[in-house]
Amino acid sequence: MIIDTHIHLDDRRYRDDLDTVLARAAEQGVSHYIIPGADPKTLGRAVAIAEQYDAVYFAVGVHPYDMEAYDEAELISYIRHPKCVAVGECGLDYYRLEGSPEERELEKVRQQEIFRLQITLAKEYSKPLIVHIRDASSDSKIILEQEGAGNAGGVLHCYNADEQLLSLADQGFYFGIGGVVTFKNARKLVQALPKIPIHHLLIETDGPYLTPHPHRGERNEPAYTTLIAQKMAELLSCSRADIERLTTKNARKLFKI
Repeated sequence: MIIDTHIHLDDRRYRDDLDTVLARAAEQGVSHYIIPGADPKTLGRAVAIAEQYDAVYFAVGVHPYDMEAYDEAELISYIRHPKCVAVGECGLDYYRLEGSPEERELEKVRQQEIFRLQITLAKEYSKPLIVHIRDASSDSKIILEQEGAGNAGGVLHCYNADEQLLSLADQGFYFGIGGVVTFKNARKLVQALPKIPIHHLLIETDGPYLTPHPHRGERNEPAYTTLIAQKMAELLSCSRADIERLTTKNARKLFKI
């Protein structure tokens, strides 16, 4: 079995054929799916999908690109739902900062404030975090440590191969490996993967984004987790069955499913 720990099934690109997408994935051995909370506007749809399909779970959270839509009361209204398994995806993303140096610094501060609020929610409600980090490894690590995020645990979604983040495994964090590991230019991730404790690895697609080779350019979907598992097996010198078994065990432990 495989658990896709990060798949945006609430995205409009799955709206017309979701049943077919899930059936294809089930044929490949995918047993469960977690929809991250990224955009508050689609949270209601994520909940509806989780209520419709036994194998689907969801998280509540706000991506740093959507931080102006952060509404703690709304998140709390969903966090007690029996199929809510995490808080996030939340975190820091400095990739698209624009404006003057002062404006960029203000946006960083605001992202950090919203990130800290969501860490507090995760600890208060005993939910693991789904953490998004892009071009912000140092600040993210500092905040996770300052806020005692290890008390909640979580996953570094789409792990960016920054080795300074590896020590977070000692604080209860897992590392989400997706289609990027199959890319020809994924040299850093290929080198970092063997350094991650195998009991802290998870599989994710981030569909409909980051489609693995040889399907790049197409919509990503959970059936492609097998391609990720196969590449991980090659890099770690073990069988695909071993990767599937271990990552499924890890996901069940972290998300309590």
